[in-house]
Amino acid sequence: MPNMFCSILLLMLLLAVMAGCMMVSVLLMKRGMLSVVRVFRTHNAVGEANAKTFQELGLRPKTLADYFIPGLRDYKKEALRLLIANKIVCQTVDKKVYLIENCPL
Repeated sequence: MPNMFCSILLLMLLLAVMAGCMMVSVLLMKRGMLSVVRVFRTHNAVGEANAKTFQELGLRPKTLADYFIPGLRDYKKEALRLLIANKIVCQTVDKKVYLIENCPL
């Protein structure tokens, strides 16, 4: 019986740690999104008429090489990818990006 209690306690502890890690990841992603939106607003890249390149904004999209580079995770790249996927950041035909004018963030 004591072994079962220890196993259940260990399982609950592992679940709590996993939930904590997920919450931290979500908070860091939100902070990355707000940071990317702030970059767009600082450079006045709001609306298609003011579209800028990634280099002008100091951003770059996530590349395959980023998955193999060790170190701290940069949430700005993933946040930029999510913002583009959700049509909050749009891309012109000449590869310039801009923030939608009525962005809720």
